[in-house]
This record gives sequence, C-alpha cells and structure tokens, in this order.
Amino acid sequence: MPDGSTLQVCRDGEAPRRPGAVAAIGNFDGVHRGHRSLLDITRAEAARRGVPAAVLTFEPHPRDFFRPQDPGFRLTSETAKLKILARFGIDIVFVRRFDAALAATSAAEFVSRILKDELQLSAVVIGHDFHFGRGREGTPALLTELGAAAGIDILVQDAVAGGGAPVSSTRIRAALAAGDIAAAEELLGYRWFVEGTVRHGEKLGRTLGFPTANIALPAGCRLRHGIYAVRVATAPGTIHDGVASFGRRPTFDNGAPLLETFLFDFAGDLYGQSIEVEFLDWIRPEEKFASAEDLVVAMNRDAARARAIAAAPRSAPSLIG
Repeated sequence: MPDGSTLQVCRDGEAPRRPGAVAAIGNFDGVHRGHRSLLDITRAEAARRGVPAAVLTFEPHPRDFFRPQDPGFRLTSETAKLKILARFGIDIVFVRRFDAALAATSAAEFVSRILKDELQLSAVVIGHDFHFGRGREGTPALLTELGAAAGIDILVQDAVAGGGAPVSSTRIRAALAAGDIAAAEELLGYRWFVEGTVRHGEKLGRTLGFPTANIALPAGCRLRHGIYAVRVATAPGTIHDGVASFGRRPTFDNGAPLLETFLFDFAGDLYGQSIEVEFLDWIRPEEKFASAEDLVVAMNRDAARARAIAAAPRSAPSLIG
C-alpha cells in the first residue's frame, strides 16, 4: 500500500494542487470494509480520468457537534483516519470543519459552492444511505440531480455486507464495547488501534514488576474494560508485543479509565512520546483482587496468554508503525 507521504490535506476550502479530483464523501469513522468499497470505486474512477483520488470528511464528527455533552465513541481520531486513508491510496483529503454554518448550508449550496467552486470536483462517490445539507435534506437522488446541473458525476455504492448484515461503524463500536476484538477486526479489515501520548501515572505497575506506558483514551471511548493482548509501535518500524489493561484499576483507586500497557522485552522512557496500540484479543474482564500479590499472579498469567496470542498467525493487516 502507499506510504501516504504524498497525501495532501486541504482544510476549509483550501484549493487542491490539482483540480478535478474524484472524491468519496463521508465521515469515514473507522475506514472499515464498507468505506473501502467507496475508496476502491474512487481510486478506479480517478485513475480512469487521470485525476487525484480524494475524500471529503468532516471534523468534528457531526454527532459531537450536535451533542457535545455526550461525546460519541469514535473508532479513529482525525490523525488515525488520515493515516489510514493515505495507506489505502487516497491522494487528497478535504477536511471540512463541521460547524453551525455548515449545518445550515442547503443541499443546493453544498453542491454548487463547496463541491464545485471550492473543491473543484469532477465526480463524487457516496454510499446508498448518504444524506447531506441542512436538516439532512439531501439524498442520493437529489445529489445526482444537483450534480448533473453542476457538471459533477455522482456514483452511488450499494451497502457492503459482512456477517450477513451491512458493515457499519455502529456494528464495530458494539463489538469493541463487548470486547469482541475478532468481530471488530473482521468488519474493519485491519487490526483496530488507538494512539496517544504517554503520560505519568501513579507508577503502581513499576512497583509490581510491570512498568506500563499509560495513555488516556477519549471520553467517549466505550471499549470494554479488561485485559488485552496488544502490539505497540513506539517509533516508525519499532514494534513490541505487550499486554494492556483498560479500565479503572479497581484493586487500587477505581479512578478514571486509563489504557496501561506493559511492553514485552522493552527498556526505556516513553514519557511524552506518541505511541500506537493495536488490539489483538481480549483476555479477561477487569477484576478487583484481594491483594497486590494476587494481582501479580494474575498479571503473569495475562502476560503469558498475551505472548501466546501475539505469536499466533493473523490474517488482518497491521497499520501501526
């Protein structure tokens, strides 16, 4: 896959280096198998026309704009989404700020002003259930009509099924909330990962013989609390297997949720460094132990289980590092 080094990111009307791109439109949270069907069509149509393949996406997620008091469970941060889109062959990502002005934009103005005049698109690729414009008034049928008037071709993709039902970000969120990493991986088509900056904690793991790299996940994260086998990228090309706990540390303080990762065969200082943590499988629920000694026994079992999981062959590709 392309390394993404030539990806152009255009924000809020910034002009692309080359006009006439073919662009898939959507939030693309997770960039899952259904999304990648749109990307495949986009790349193929762009290649046929000899123009860039692009994506138009929105930040923040519209759900978070309309319900800021209740942050949603995002599968990918903006940084991760851009990385994945680049890895899957996209040349340009148009990142549009979703705010009150955009929410109030009519479907007709969205096509004429944004898609035609600002982004200079030659064609657009959308899913069968795509809606846009003020009050979600725009439908695939209306976009096709408005696009024809603006000289923009519209391609509509049918739903992509997985496990007997359409692949969706909602299904992936439900799988992760249940700790079903295998199901999430199947729907995504790659191994789910998060990224963050390593922060100082209480250093309890160090006193137990399991020093951890700790990162706080977004407030809306609904990943099931528990112990996971993971793989960690500490730098480009530097990967370590490990075991991670996501939860509230009930044996000690029952505090705010934190992802605490013990890297196998690693010695070094990661404080302040950005890392990527890829989830391989769920091991067990979070538990409250009667003593620190009992916890250490369980942690040794978890580490052994995580090593065995990491050693097993996997079909889904890794996107970290």
